[in-house]
Amino acid sequence: MSVSEPFIRRPIATSLLGIALLIGGALGYWALPVSALPQVDFPTVQVTTQLPGASPDVIASLITAPLERQLVPKSGSISDVLFRQINGQKW
Repeated sequence: MSVSEPFIRRPIATSLLGIALLIGGALGYWALPVSALPQVDFPTVQVTTQLPGASPDVIASLITAPLERQLVPKSGSISDVLFRQINGQKW
């Protein structure tokens, strides 16, 4: 007699056992505490600059490049950097 033979001979009992395991796993998942994933507020810096009448190239060379050098350290602690430009304003 193999290990799988009782499960093959009793398909309804096998199905009920599978459903019970699924329900037990779902209840156990919802009952687990979330202490491994604490609430984290990531630091955010927003800089807005204006240079009225400036072209995108001028803003990129005079404002964006120096800001990137000063605000983004070489240590790699900042993962996302986003710069936007709308009508002579840089975010």
